[in-house]
Amino acid sequence: MLRFRNAADDDYKMVILVRNDLKMTKGKIAAQVGHAAVNCAFSSKKKDSKNFDKWFSEGQTKVVLRVDSEEELFQYKAMADAQGINNSIVRDAGRTQIEPGSYTCLGLGPEKSSVVDKMTGELKML
Repeated sequence: MLRFRNAADDDYKMVILVRNDLKMTKGKIAAQVGHAAVNCAFSSKKKDSKNFDKWFSEGQTKVVLRVDSEEELFQYKAMADAQGINNSIVRDAGRTQIEPGSYTCLGLGPEKSSVVDKMTGELKML
């Protein structure tokens, strides 16, 4: 019998927050988001394999949202740290478009959607 998921089921996802104020090109954003996703996946596989395995088996959902400043990025990092949510901040080497050492994005998870949605639910898609 085919089973359909409903809203009561808690799926897993990874959320990547990208700084909108840096005005990065689409390609640069894609690279930075990739760094965050890979860092979070490796970290989660090592430290929290249960969440990683559930996320991986469900199709590795990733959502990219925007924040408006470095300060806002670090506010979300602090919230994630306080709640024990796996996260990874990305700092750019500065070889192309932006200043060396600029913090570009923050990966969160993989984690239950209900958990990350409480934190990031009001942010807009990139």
